[in-house]
Amino acid sequence: MTDTIIINAKVTTLDRENPQAEAVAIRDGKFLAVGSEAEVRAAAPEATVIDAKGHRLIPGLIDSHMHIIRGGLNFNMELRWDGVTSLSEAMAMLKKQVDNTPAPQWVRVVGGFTEHQFAEKRLPTIQELNAVAPDTPVFILHLYDRALLNAAALRVVGYTKDTPNPPGGEIMRDSQGNPTGLLLAQPNATILYSTLAKGPKLPPEYQLNSTRHFMREVNALGVTGVIDAGGGFQNYPDDYDIIEKLHQDDQLTVRISYNLFTQKPKEELADFAGWAKQVTPGQGDDTYRHNGAGEMLVYSAADFEDFRQPRPDMAPSMEGDLEPVIRLLAENRWPWRLHATYDETIGRALDVYEKVNADIPLQGINWFFDHAETISDRNIDRIAALGGGIAVQHRMAYQGEYFVERYGAKAAERTPPIARMIAAGIPVGAGTDATRVASYNPWVSLSWLVTGRTVGGLSLYRGDNRVSREKALRMWTHENTWFSTEVGKKGQIKAGQLADLALLSDDYFAVPDNEIVHIRSILTMLGGKVVHGDGDFAPLAPELPRPMPDWSPVATFGGYYQTPEAKQKLASACGCASSCGVHGHDHAENGGAIFGHASGGIVLLRAA
Repeated sequence: MTDTIIINAKVTTLDRENPQAEAVAIRDGKFLAVGSEAEVRAAAPEATVIDAKGHRLIPGLIDSHMHIIRGGLNFNMELRWDGVTSLSEAMAMLKKQVDNTPAPQWVRVVGGFTEHQFAEKRLPTIQELNAVAPDTPVFILHLYDRALLNAAALRVVGYTKDTPNPPGGEIMRDSQGNPTGLLLAQPNATILYSTLAKGPKLPPEYQLNSTRHFMREVNALGVTGVIDAGGGFQNYPDDYDIIEKLHQDDQLTVRISYNLFTQKPKEELADFAGWAKQVTPGQGDDTYRHNGAGEMLVYSAADFEDFRQPRPDMAPSMEGDLEPVIRLLAENRWPWRLHATYDETIGRALDVYEKVNADIPLQGINWFFDHAETISDRNIDRIAALGGGIAVQHRMAYQGEYFVERYGAKAAERTPPIARMIAAGIPVGAGTDATRVASYNPWVSLSWLVTGRTVGGLSLYRGDNRVSREKALRMWTHENTWFSTEVGKKGQIKAGQLADLALLSDDYFAVPDNEIVHIRSILTMLGGKVVHGDGDFAPLAPELPRPMPDWSPVATFGGYYQTPEAKQKLASACGCASSCGVHGHDHAENGGAIFGHASGGIVLLRAA
């Protein structure tokens, strides 16, 4: 690899000893120098030079909780409604995709949106789905509370008057007892998962392509690192073949640390005992490495985050099921994470952790809770005493309205109590919980952390439970490295750290609050290698094969939706010859960019 210099940038380093700079130098995948243009040119006099044209440069974003491995296997099959602002637009997209989709394939909208983001403030009716798709199966997952199936999908999955309700779910029926097409998670999402699993899967070659497209999609939003939280129907090692093949072929454009999620109720201890003999935390390299256990540790400890339903009570067996798993993990020094929405669940889990800690000290094991929307001050302090952390996600940006309806606006002001967590001195990181319960767009999370508003516009938090833009960015970068036991390795623009960075379409520190969600990356680098570029920077990025299959919604709509106004603004910001698309670009004359020779290598110049 040749040296690279980026000049003429507003560099936010997040290094307190050197907070601002105008240029960086990169060598062998790491930052070599950070400072003035003169300083970095002197450090790497023969480098290739990239002109940032005055844009804000930040460390690459790290999502502490995403299901990127599972999401990548399915991304090319999914029509994303993430960010769509009206139901009428969403239905127009659905109709176009129905027309493009051959039998026997389904059209799937699998999470990442809420009805509250639509101007109409509602979901489509089953009748509307049947009208646009009389013959093509349509499956729409809304958060983890419900799924909508048209008549064609009901026929394919075989749900009839005689189909009984599965445990934990309800098939809604008409007055004659026939399924209507509405499936409810009551009190868990098993029926939603299992119904979706009945659909066609992509063959391995297409899953490789799909995962590459999903990684490039998050690269376009500035993401360079993910801690994968496992997931239902994501078995280890079978469902990791695709991501491991991409790693083997040096085609990962996101650094992935993965946690192992048990799949077998009542057999959780056997799962982890077997995995402890196969893999150790930290095994792998800086691009792909094992991170420990969870977010599912035992099924009896998994509370459910559907705020339309009452809080579920965990089974009396929870502590007895959880203790041997925690002892096994502690004995093997495995970090773990536990999905826990409610304070009651967290308190019972902490009873187990404290009991194990009396015999096997937990200090030095980077364990943490995920979510923690209703955690109490007492339990925050208990976590601090045991040396744990909390990873928060922007699920309330999608479900805040439902929480307020059930528990009231006052209770919602601390969901979760982020400021109190920070004050307690425990590690607090940020993520998305994408792709189903919320969108993978990090800027939605950053906006939620800063403004306290839902995607539907509801103001949830007072100022004392919101964070500054700088703090939110820290929670999305170097502060997330605690959760993957990689502190000091990445997350800052600092000499010696991995050269992961994002050049932004708009200045995060200057745009109005309501425009944070529209920020994208116009140049993303992983270890000093360009993995995404827009506009003038598009020629620097490696070519991505077209989405497979050819009817993929990604080929037509891309990923996260952008309004026409946001597209035009991005086109202006990144120097596009025409309005940017959402996912990948094919601009005339290489996006209006030319390359010229200069002292010290090649400089990317704006066309005259």
